[in-house]
Amino acid sequence: MGISPANTLRPSRPKHKIGWSGYIFMMGTATALSALHVVSMTEESYFRQNKRLARLMRRLEHSRTPPLPVVYRRNRVVLFPDGKTFFHAFLDAIRAAESCILLEYYLIRNDRTGAALAEELANAVRRGVRVFLIYDYLGCVETPSIYFKTLAQRGVELIPFNAPSFRRGIRWFDRRDHRKMMVIDGCRAFLGGFNIGDEYSGVTPRRHRFRDVGFSVEGSAVRELIDIFNETWQMELGTLPELPVTIARQRGSSDHGEANVAFVSGGPHQRSSYIRHAFLINIASASEDLLIVNPYFVPGPRIIRSLLRAARRGVRVRLLLPARSDVPLVLLVGRSSYGALLRGGVEIYELEEEILHAKVMLVDGERTIIGSANLDQRSFHRNFEINGIIDSSTFGTQIRRVVERELVASRRITLRGHEQRGITTRMLEKLVNLFGWFL
Repeated sequence: MGISPANTLRPSRPKHKIGWSGYIFMMGTATALSALHVVSMTEESYFRQNKRLARLMRRLEHSRTPPLPVVYRRNRVVLFPDGKTFFHAFLDAIRAAESCILLEYYLIRNDRTGAALAEELANAVRRGVRVFLIYDYLGCVETPSIYFKTLAQRGVELIPFNAPSFRRGIRWFDRRDHRKMMVIDGCRAFLGGFNIGDEYSGVTPRRHRFRDVGFSVEGSAVRELIDIFNETWQMELGTLPELPVTIARQRGSSDHGEANVAFVSGGPHQRSSYIRHAFLINIASASEDLLIVNPYFVPGPRIIRSLLRAARRGVRVRLLLPARSDVPLVLLVGRSSYGALLRGGVEIYELEEEILHAKVMLVDGERTIIGSANLDQRSFHRNFEINGIIDSSTFGTQIRRVVERELVASRRITLRGHEQRGITTRMLEKLVNLFGWFL
């Protein structure tokens, strides 16, 4: 069963829905415009914004743009720079829930962290909170079925995403719900790259930890996440979840903070990749500095060309990628593109102490793309993903501080060192690259 038309799932959109050009203008200049009420922009900032906007307009004129995300103003966004701080706030939010909890997760393990989640969800149900959970069937294939049966027995309403079935055809077998998000009482949400497991929460030895970041958002943007959750639930069951009336009608306050927020929700039901398009547009918007952190780097030629164009126009492009991975073949494919990127002026670093899992892009220190999507073909075309686009210099400064600290502790890859890799490695890269689309 495919996704139903959006207008059968969602209430009417707020009137601030805009086209991609308007979206870029809003996200790229909203902070500066709001500052005009207090103090005028500096001459340098003014020309930088106009330079970026003119370049984007030229690109948009020649691109096939998908439906655009909605920009929600004045949200409060909080960064959680590691697993310990994220899961502390995550579980505290469940304990404070009063009416409804929505969770959509690719991987939930039956370990210490997974047990803590199950216990808090059961406690929430006992005090009258409705709990809805979507978990990816393939992502949780190693999690004992008794874990989810116990949750159901304790009152959690749950469904597996894309359990084996022939009703959608063979091409749907590897479609995955790769999102990681939780919505509390319709007013606060948690997102990022964290799955539910000990390796993400920081309780395993450092060499086995997954280095990740997450964030929470409060404000009108949360309404969008409820709609996205509803769509996925209806796609699997054919009916919408029976949310409490107060949540179903929640529109969200718009005066929590200073961040402008948009969400890009991608999936294989889309004609073109919304996720990839958002990455391309934001890379094209960079005028000074581009910081990219990604664990599964199989970008394809369009992303590589966009990164090289950015470097040619004087943008400092830095990539933080993993030195070790839970999917070693991805490292081979990703490293096969290092030569072209390094020759084009892109700086590449590899994180060695922990296993990188964060998915972050910071544009000119002002706009952050953060969420579940990797720079790979699976996230572009075959996974259901969710990325937040956050326009906030405060949040951007926090992201920059975290990433640059990791860059200092990482190994920089040089062109000379890369070209000295052995012939066996080169042959393996060429061989595995043939299957890059499937990784």
